Amino acid sequence: MKPVRVLTGITTSGTPHLGNYVGAIRPTVRASRLADVESFYFLADYHALIKTGDPARVQRSTLEIAATWLACGLDPEKVTFYRQSDIPEIPELMWMLTCITGKGLLNRAHAYKAAVDKNAAAGVDADDGVTAGLFMYPVLMAADILMFNAHQVPVGRDQIQHIEMARDMASSFNHLYGEHFTLPEAAIEEHVATLPGLDGRKMSKSYDNTIPLFVPREQLRKLIMGIVTDSRAPGEPKTTEGSALFQLYQAFASTEETQALAKAYAEGIAWGDAKQMLFERLDREIAPMREVYDQLMKDPGHIEKTLKAGAEKARAIATPFTTRLRHAVGLRPLNLGAEAKAVVKPQKSALPSFKQYREADGQFHFKVLDAKGKLLVQSQGYAAPREAARDIARLQNEGLTAVASLGRQLELHADIDELGVALDAWRQFQQ
Repeated sequence: MKPVRVLTGITTSGTPHLGNYVGAIRPTVRASRLADVESFYFLADYHALIKTGDPARVQRSTLEIAATWLACGLDPEKVTFYRQSDIPEIPELMWMLTCITGKGLLNRAHAYKAAVDKNAAAGVDADDGVTAGLFMYPVLMAADILMFNAHQVPVGRDQIQHIEMARDMASSFNHLYGEHFTLPEAAIEEHVATLPGLDGRKMSKSYDNTIPLFVPREQLRKLIMGIVTDSRAPGEPKTTEGSALFQLYQAFASTEETQALAKAYAEGIAWGDAKQMLFERLDREIAPMREVYDQLMKDPGHIEKTLKAGAEKARAIATPFTTRLRHAVGLRPLNLGAEAKAVVKPQKSALPSFKQYREADGQFHFKVLDAKGKLLVQSQGYAAPREAARDIARLQNEGLTAVASLGRQLELHADIDELGVALDAWRQFQQ
C-alpha cells in the first residue's frame, strides 16, 4: 500500500505565531513521523510577494519559518523540505493550470471577493488595488499541491475553498489531457483549525493580534497577560464558551488539564491566575524548542544548505513530472518522428464527460454523460473523493471491463453498448 502524501506550506510574510504552530506546524510534524505518510513541507515565498512588498521581510520570514519547522522537530532526512521559489516547475505548472481554469471560478475566491466587497463599501472601482497576483493566488496554490500529487493538505477551515478549487483544476486538466493529477483532500483538526488571538478574533497577522511562537519567556508572559477577558471578578463563575484564554489553553493541554481549568472557571478562578496557568503550560512546551530555534537563527548558512538539499529531492519528482505534463499538452520536441504525427481521434465535442460531486449526506458520487448531456451511468456513494476518482480512472482506462468489475457500484441509465461506445471514444481520444 502506497503511503499517504501530505503537503503543507506557510507563507513567508511574517513571524511564526502560536496559530501557525497549533494549526499547521505541530500536527504536520507529528504526521511526518508516521510510517505510512510521505510528507512535503515548503516555504511559500512566491505567495509572500502577493502580501508584502518588503524584500527584507520576505527573506527574514523565510529564515524564521525554516528555523521554526526544524526547531519543532522536522527531520529533513525523512521529509521533503524545500523553498517554493527553488522549484521552477511550480510556476510553469501554474501557467498550464491558468490556461484551463475559468475566470468565473477565480471570481468566487474568498480573498478576491473580500477585496471587491471592500472596494464597493468604499465607493471605489471594484478592482482598485487588486493585483493579478491576488486574483491568481488559488492557481499558484493549486500548482503547489498538484505538482506533487498530494493526497491530503492540512489547512484551516478558511482555506478549504482553495483545496476544492485545486480539485476543480485537476479534474479539468485530467479531462482534457488524461489522468495526471490526484484530487487532493483538505485535512482539518476540528478543535485547532482556528486559534484565537489576543483580542479574541482569529489569530492573524492581518489583525495584529498574534503571539509570536518563539518570543523570549518574559515577553511571552507579558503578551498572555494582555489577552482580552471580561469583567467578571475573582470568585465569580466564568464560562469557557467563547473564552480566548480557555481555547488557547485547550490547544496545548491534555484532556485532564483542560477539564481542571474548566472546573476552575466554574469555581471563579481569577483571570490573572488563569493567564498564569496558560503561560506556564505554553512555556513548558515551547521552551525546549525555543532554545533550538535561537541556535538555528544564528546559523542561516546551515538552513540554506538544508533547503537546497530539500529542493534537490523535490525536483527529482517535479522535473520528470513536468516533462510528462509538457508532453501531454503538446509542448514536445519536434524530432519525435512517428510519435509526433497526428492520429485520428474523436473531436472533443463528441466525447463523454465525467462529473464528480458530493451529496448532502457527505457521500461522493460521479456520473458519466454522453456528448449531448444524456446520463449514461451513475455511481453509488463513496466515503472519500479519491475512491470515486479511482473508479472514474478505471472507466476511462478500461472501458466496459471496468463496468463489469464494478458491478452494483454503478447504476446504468442507458444501453450497455451505448455506454461502451462513449467509453471507447474517450480512450481513443486519450491515446
